[in-house]
Amino acid sequence: MKRVAFKMKLKAGYEEEYEEEYKKRHDEIWPELKGELFKAGIYDYSIFLDKETLTLFAVQKLKDNNTVEELPSKEIMKKWWDYKYMIIIQKANKMVR
Repeated sequence: MKRVAFKMKLKAGYEEEYEEEYKKRHDEIWPELKGELFKAGIYDYSIFLDKETLTLFAVQKLKDNNTVEELPSKEIMKKWWDYKYMIIIQKANKMVR
C-alpha cells in the first residue's frame, strides 16, 4: 500500500458555495470515473477543505501495483477536470498540485 497526499486550490468566490457546489460535484462522482480510479489502483480517496485559504488537501491510498500515472490520458479524467475547471485552479487537463 502507498499513501499519497497533495494540495489543490479552489478559485476565489467559492468560499460560501463550498457546501453547495464543490461538495455536490464530488458527492456525485461519475460511476465511470470512480471505476477508472479504482482500476488505476486508488482504493481510498479523501479531500478536505481549509475554508480560510481555499486549499484542498487530498489523500489517496494506492495499491502497490497502481497505474495512476495513466489517468491524465483517460478521456473520463479529462471530462472530469473540465467539469471542475469552474471551481478549481488547474492547468490544461492537469490539476495544479
